[in-house]
Amino acid sequence: MDFRSIHEHGFARVAACTGLTTVGDPIANAEDVLELAERCSDDGVDVAVFTELALSGYSLDDLVLQDALLDAVEAGLRRIVADSVELQPVLVLGAPLRHEGRVFNCAVVVHRGRVLGVVPKSYLPTYREFYERRQLTPGDDRRGGVIRVGDQEVPFGPDLLFEAADLAGLVLHVEICEDMWVPVPPSAEAALAGATVLANLSGSPITVGRAEQRRLLVQSASARCLAASVYAAAGRGESTTDLSWDGQTMIYENGVLLAETARFPDGDRIAVADVDLDLLRQERMRMGTFDDNRRTHADRVDGFRRIRFDLRPVQGDIGLERRVERFPFVPADEARLAQDCYEAYNIQVAGLVQRLEAIGRPKVVIGVSGGLDSTQALLVAAQAMDRTGRPRTDVLAFSLPGFATGDETSGNARSLMRSLGVTVGEIDIRPTATTMLRELGHPAGDGEPVYDVTFENVQAGLRTDYLFRIANQRGGIVLGTGDLSELALGWSTYGVGDQMSHYNVNGGIPKTFIQHLIRWVIATGQFDAEVSATLGRILDTEISPELVPGDQLQSTESKVGPYALQDFALFHVLRYGFRPSKIAFLAWHAWHDPAAGAWPPHFPEEKRAAYDLPEIRRWLEVFLRRFFGFAQFKRSAMPNGPKVLAGGSLSPRGDWRAPSDGTATAWLADLERWDAERAFD
Repeated sequence: MDFRSIHEHGFARVAACTGLTTVGDPIANAEDVLELAERCSDDGVDVAVFTELALSGYSLDDLVLQDALLDAVEAGLRRIVADSVELQPVLVLGAPLRHEGRVFNCAVVVHRGRVLGVVPKSYLPTYREFYERRQLTPGDDRRGGVIRVGDQEVPFGPDLLFEAADLAGLVLHVEICEDMWVPVPPSAEAALAGATVLANLSGSPITVGRAEQRRLLVQSASARCLAASVYAAAGRGESTTDLSWDGQTMIYENGVLLAETARFPDGDRIAVADVDLDLLRQERMRMGTFDDNRRTHADRVDGFRRIRFDLRPVQGDIGLERRVERFPFVPADEARLAQDCYEAYNIQVAGLVQRLEAIGRPKVVIGVSGGLDSTQALLVAAQAMDRTGRPRTDVLAFSLPGFATGDETSGNARSLMRSLGVTVGEIDIRPTATTMLRELGHPAGDGEPVYDVTFENVQAGLRTDYLFRIANQRGGIVLGTGDLSELALGWSTYGVGDQMSHYNVNGGIPKTFIQHLIRWVIATGQFDAEVSATLGRILDTEISPELVPGDQLQSTESKVGPYALQDFALFHVLRYGFRPSKIAFLAWHAWHDPAAGAWPPHFPEEKRAAYDLPEIRRWLEVFLRRFFGFAQFKRSAMPNGPKVLAGGSLSPRGDWRAPSDGTATAWLADLERWDAERAFD
């Protein structure tokens, strides 16, 4: 495979273009369209969308019925078709065309020297400042038609889908301006018929507030239709006799803004983005109601015509024109992150409150290590008590030091428990662990430095065993602390170990998000200054299970990989079902340069890592082997807990159902399709 190519990984490059319009001069407008088209071609664009009536100008009024102008439009169109032979993109441009004795407001779809089809505007506004029906004819009833363009007779109607034969998933539908504003837009039916890229050519004079209305319509269309929406509005050069124009362009994919240009431009503008056709296909596969809706409207949807063409997409490395979040569970936008943290924290608290109320308001028993996960769970437990009017002393928090418990973490744990006002206890598990190891005949029972998995799991198991027995003794439930990342990797001790609890508030939270939740708790003053100071110290602590003694701290990430990379892989597997090769491609673009792209707010400079492709591949293989080939049996028996993030959960009763005895063979085979050492040579 050509690992560097966006097209190999299911992307299509699209552009929304707005240029200089010379009202009433189609030849000049054709020149401007071609200039923009050449720039798009140089950038490897696959589909370039221009504005409504780009060849004539939208603000012509009655001049659109003049034969001299319409003749010039046809001449300009011939020029564009002829000069498009060597250009890469499919060009979608607006033009008034004569047909069956009337003039239609059309979008002409051109590629490599031929017209693929013509789409008439379905709905003509004739209200307020609009008078289109005075001059033009609606095309909503022209399904199944043909039109002559030059010496070609081509498909004509709102029922056209343009499908690339050599780029899987690229199916283009075109509508014009007002078509998007009606209750059931043509693009909605087209999406049900299989369109993945929805183009809207717009004139749309600007008034105060209209830009946000357009944005809402384009964003919602892309979200509801599980599609990419490409929008281009008229700008410079349109007549300002009674109106003004802002040249707004934008590209959305499944409700997410990929690209836009500044409004009221002083020159030509092109918004460019790589839309993820795999993502759209995966979303439609998962959302069965999308196809149910197609069946409901089958009479209309089944009538769409498909025009297949050879796109001949550019191969090789042309970059990636979209932002890839380093932390897909953690938005880089500060306001969005604050909102996500608020919701996540309250989902956790509300989940625990409901469980406690439903089972008789027992006490909460929790083991506190001084690490991120147990810290967050303890904060949630304390908040749950506050909200239900119970004393925080109903939270029974225990530190359970073992053979490798560090002074820093144990000190942080004691400080946090004390400052929160919960009931504090400590049980040193080392004597009991030593007895168990000795009875097992394990060398560590006699003091030998044999630190294997049995040595580690004896400690993890004893901690959980103590917590469950304390819960029996004191009328409580054990609150789990393990997070989504650990569930994905199987980084827990099964059964009588940290894999099990009565209820787990952290099971829907990935490791990379928990630190931001704790920062949010500090920033918003959820607890007093003493608690916040302790939380700050906990955030600076290395992630470690603290099970193996020694001078060098036992690092979790040295064994299972950086959580930054493993959460990246988890998100794209769980949310979108992407191939490992695609995940690696995206990870390289996200992580190879720490100076490029945005980081989450307040992310420490000294922790801003970079990963090259061999390292990405190494840890991705670890992820695949553990996630698909090992850890499912632990997830199949995981305790209850709330789903938190839209990225998904791993509950077998919710987002993720998989066999416990599955293998990673298919995913590892995909990983072998490319050479990490030479992919970007």
